[in-house]
Amino acid sequence: QDLLVESGGGLVQFGGSLRLSCDASGFTTGYYAIGWFRQAPGKERQGVSYISNSDESTYYLDAVKGRFTISRDKIKKIVFLQMRNLKPEDTAIYYCATAPSGPSGGKPLVEIGGWGFAAWGQGTQVTVSS
Repeated sequence: QDLLVESGGGLVQFGGSLRLSCDASGFTTGYYAIGWFRQAPGKERQGVSYISNSDESTYYLDAVKGRFTISRDKIKKIVFLQMRNLKPEDTAIYYCATAPSGPSGGKPLVEIGGWGFAAWGQGTQVTVSS
């Protein structure tokens, strides 16, 4: 079964930094892009960022522009989300997700920059204290 493994979350103070990692080395289902969405308690899922396979173009949610950077190691198939100047409103579970080129296996799709993304992992908790 395809799986994306997220890591790097934790507790950080206002203004701090974290780097999230998504290991896609065991992922075999085709996809057009890979990225991150988040879900805070009691709130809807929110698309954060993606990087496309075709031209490495990136997308960022307005609220994180200038603070978050998505990148990847194509050889190791790991995607990173560098988060700087974190704010309490960034507190959420962050999920790595792909825009599948085929069926999503019944998984609900979350919109990120106009594309539908499906999560294949458990997510990683990010908590920013004020």
